[in-house]
Amino acid sequence: MSGRSVAIVIHDGVQALDVAGPVDVFAEANGLLGRNAFYRTVLVASTRDPVVASNGMRLLADLSFDEAQDPFSIVLIAGGPELPVSPPNEELTAWLRTASSRADLYGSICTGAFALGHAGLLDGRAATTHWQIAQRLAALFPHAMIDPDRIYLRDGRLITSAGVTAGIDLALALVAEDHGAALAQAAAKRLLVIAQRQGGQSQFSPFLAAAVDTTSPLARVQQHVMEHLGEPLSVRQLAGVASTSERTLWRLFREVGLTPHDFVEAARLDAARNLLEGSDLPLKTVAYDCGFGTPDRMRAVFHRRLGVSPAQYRSSFRIRSNKSNAA
Repeated sequence: MSGRSVAIVIHDGVQALDVAGPVDVFAEANGLLGRNAFYRTVLVASTRDPVVASNGMRLLADLSFDEAQDPFSIVLIAGGPELPVSPPNEELTAWLRTASSRADLYGSICTGAFALGHAGLLDGRAATTHWQIAQRLAALFPHAMIDPDRIYLRDGRLITSAGVTAGIDLALALVAEDHGAALAQAAAKRLLVIAQRQGGQSQFSPFLAAAVDTTSPLARVQQHVMEHLGEPLSVRQLAGVASTSERTLWRLFREVGLTPHDFVEAARLDAARNLLEGSDLPLKTVAYDCGFGTPDRMRAVFHRRLGVSPAQYRSSFRIRSNKSNAA
């Protein structure tokens, strides 16, 4: 198998971990392969002048856009806190369009998806990014299909990941694709990554994305849901907790991109994920405690939202190595 050239695009304000995470994964994979480097990773920027990351670190590109004209196997643009609110960079946009058209795979880490969107590279494609700015990405690029609840996502030649450390998961997935899961897991262990998360694993508590005042109706509903997950939670009951009408409650949830049902289901799913990752409770107990009622109901929600069963999720993401006693 021939090697792969990997270009990671950096820019002023780049998130340093968006860069270092994938670079280290590919470096560890090279070390484990024990032969000539399979992954040849270079940093690319508009010039070779120092790039100042969001944490103040200075990074140096290996190639400028003018120099980086040969095709790359993989092209990734790293994210940065300012990308979601910055206007398009014409030079970056032009380079991404050309480089992506020649690459086997192209994509983004975290908010790098905004640069892809400005280049028209998300249109008609499924993509993900950090859950906190997924709604903004979807609003700016309505022809893209933005999934806010994935660690990483692949749609044909396009690969996108969620926030910061999810770039490590994306890179590990590419290593597994090239060299098998065993080598990818070995690289993860050397990087002290607890477990390689699959693309279908949910991001952190998306239902908490709305920054609301602690005394607001939504905050009261959120607190009540978290304290009563195992109980029936109807819209009428939640409206009572919020001291609003049912119609007003629906409107408040629509403003944060959810429905009351989505909110409750996401809370229950998040609680179930935490129990599956951190305990050996039987599946029927997890289902009951988290408000699903039955394992079958919980299984249906897991399949619909994460693409795996609760048992598969526990097997993949269990924090400790001992086996679950749930079937």
